[in-house]
Amino acid sequence: MKRAADRIVKYSRKTGETEISIELVFAADGEISVDTGVPFFDHLLQAMAFHGHFGFKLRARGDIEVDEHHLVEDTGIVFGEALNRLLEKHGAVKRYAQATIPMDEALAEAVIDISGRPYLVFTGAFPQQRIGSFQAILLREFLAGLSSRGRMTIHAHLRYGRNSHHMAEALFKALGVALSQAYAPAPSAGMSTKGTLD
Repeated sequence: MKRAADRIVKYSRKTGETEISIELVFAADGEISVDTGVPFFDHLLQAMAFHGHFGFKLRARGDIEVDEHHLVEDTGIVFGEALNRLLEKHGAVKRYAQATIPMDEALAEAVIDISGRPYLVFTGAFPQQRIGSFQAILLREFLAGLSSRGRMTIHAHLRYGRNSHHMAEALFKALGVALSQAYAPAPSAGMSTKGTLD
C-alpha cells in the first residue's frame, strides 16, 4: 500500500480558452494554494481541500472577461483528470464515500462512487443566482467536468438553505470530505467484483 505522502500527481492543460495546472497531494500536511482569478471560486476550492485534508495547488487562467464558464468548467475537467491519473498511478482506492455538511441554515451532501462511469446528479437550487458577481449555477458545470474526467459518479444535493453562499460552501466542504474518503488507499487491489471498473 502506498503511503499518503507518496500519492502525488501533477497535471496541466492548455486550450484556446484556459490554461490550468494542478498538483494533488493526498496527505494531511499538503499545501493549499488556489489562484483562478475568480475570488469566490478560489474560496470554495480552498474550503474543499482544507476540509478534505489534502494538498491542492491550482493555478488557472481563462477568458473570464467573456464569462467565467470556461474557467470553472475546465477546472473541473483538470481536477477530474488529475484524480483519474492518481488512480492509474497509485492503484486501488476505497471507492465509495458520502458526506453531509451544514453551514448555518444550509445543508448539503456529496455522495461519490469512483466507478469508472461518469454520472452527475445535482439536486436543489440556489435561492440567489449570483454570489457577489459569481454565477452560482456554474458550480454544476464544475461538477460535471469533475465527474466526466474523473470517471466517477457524483450525487450532489443542496438539501436546503436560504443563503447561496452558505449552500455552495457546505457543498464544497462535503465534496472535499467525500473525495478524501473515496480516494483513501484500499487494502487490496480490487475495486469491483467484476474485476474491472468499466
